[in-house]
Amino acid sequence: METEDLTIEGLSHDLSSVFQTVADIAELLSADPQWRPFAARLERSVERGQRIVNSIRETSRSLAELSPVISGAIQFAQDFIESSRRRPVVFTAEVQDGFPVPGSPAAWERVLVNLLLNSAQAGAEHISITASDGRIVIRDDGRGIAESVLPRIFEPHVSTRSSASGLGLSIVRDIVEKNGGRVTARNAPQRGAEFEIVFSR
Repeated sequence: METEDLTIEGLSHDLSSVFQTVADIAELLSADPQWRPFAARLERSVERGQRIVNSIRETSRSLAELSPVISGAIQFAQDFIESSRRRPVVFTAEVQDGFPVPGSPAAWERVLVNLLLNSAQAGAEHISITASDGRIVIRDDGRGIAESVLPRIFEPHVSTRSSASGLGLSIVRDIVEKNGGRVTARNAPQRGAEFEIVFSR
């Protein structure tokens, strides 16, 4: 087994212990009605973390249905927003029936969560996701993207927020391109930003 494989296996093992500890705490909290909603958010975060770890280990080239992936991404984004006491965001989604995406569902959930949280952190109050004819478009009504940053928005460590790592959109690009797609960003004509993912036919 390659050294990189051993590193992934080791990280997976160690993270599983972390997730189990958090899950045990969530189970204890769920016994108290006051903490039950918070416990549910913890449990969903643990499940998402486990899906991410599994997606990193996957090597098969499969197809995933987009609709449940979007539902999971929106749920996590809402949990994050509530936990961080940010202003509520309205999410809407219009997805073509049976819209497939190549690769792991968990990997695409990472893509969408990063895009949704990026929009929420840019002050968006409404974020929409549309998917049809080989295109996924995420639109928001936030502050938009500074023109000085726009050409480099998908580069590692590029961010409009000083406290951010600037890795979220770089991860988005890497996953999209790994699965045969292309992602672009632009400012909307009126207000906000648009991110578009296009799959080659």
